[in-house]
Amino acid sequence: MKTASITEHLVYKTDKPAISVMLESDHSKEIRILMRKGQLMKEHKAPNAIVVALFEGEINFGVNGETLKLKKGDLIALEANVPHDLYCTEDAIIRLSLSKNDSVDRVNKIVD
Repeated sequence: MKTASITEHLVYKTDKPAISVMLESDHSKEIRILMRKGQLMKEHKAPNAIVVALFEGEINFGVNGETLKLKKGDLIALEANVPHDLYCTEDAIIRLSLSKNDSVDRVNKIVD
């Protein structure tokens, strides 16, 4: 058994989103993304299916030529290789569920 908290040790960055691995299981990696209002994760895609859960705040989630306004409690699931972007409209705590085969380094490169 493994446990983690999405709300402990929150350290936001002023210049870009803060990305950290909360825990890894045999099948997935659970990533926390902390975004300040006005921060952007430019368009990118994941090599495997993902789930994005907004724990706190608000973001504009661009996908398939439209912008979805996600708020606290919202989830979105995407198949592999779907281009998407995130723009933070209110300080946010985001949970990103990745395949075990995916890399957190890939996610970090999006914000660098």
